[in-house]
Formats: sequence, C-alpha cells, structure tokens
Amino acid sequence: MTTVEVPYSIASVLPTLTVMDITNDISRDVAHAAHPEGIAYITSGPGPSLVRVNERESGFFEDLECLLERLVPLDTEQRERLVQLLLGPRTEQVPFKDGALCLGTWQRVLLVAFNGHPSRDWTLTIVA
Repeated sequence: MTTVEVPYSIASVLPTLTVMDITNDISRDVAHAAHPEGIAYITSGPGPSLVRVNERESGFFEDLECLLERLVPLDTEQRERLVQLLLGPRTEQVPFKDGALCLGTWQRVLLVAFNGHPSRDWTLTIVA
C-alpha cells in the first residue's frame, strides 16, 4: 500500500486542508536504507504544507477542528497562515531501528497540505 488521502476534512475551519498518510512510503524507503538504524527526517515539499506524526482517526480531526475554531475565528483574515503557524514546523523526525520506523501502535506519518490539492511532494533524509 502506498500514500493514501485521509477522508477527513476540517471544512468549517479550513476548507483547503487535505491530509495524506505517507507512512507506508516512508517505511518502504527506510527498510531499503543503507543503515538499519538512524533518524528519518521527513519534510513537506514547497508550498503551504507540513508533516505530522499522529494517530489517524476521526476523533483527532474533530478535536483539531474544535481547537482551531476557538483559536482562529472563522472571519479572521489570513486564517490559513495562522493555522499553519499553530500546527508547527514543516519537518518531523522519526527514529528507526532494524529498518522499521519507531512509531506507536496507531501512529502514522501525515502530510498536511493547505492549498486544497493533495500533494505527494515530500523529501526523506536519513541520518545514520
């Protein structure tokens, strides 16, 4: 299985937001890395996007929607940029050992894009 678009939307807060689960692609690349252990740095591509490690379940997206509604009112100008700022940096670091990502049981690597189009543009840097 490869990258999958996550079928959740935070439409009332940010209708241009899309989420892609890229865990399987990252896992495959890490499994074929020259070193069996190290740190995988996953960075989103150009444009308004970022990478997060989180559980991929509807409750997370519902909670995020409630949080963003409280922090960034719907009528605020530049809401998209403020939401990006609140969600943090564009890169995640995930350790790996024996060629496998060290993630929690339900954790996934999510690529979050803010331009309304699911992007598969990300880079992986492996440090051994």
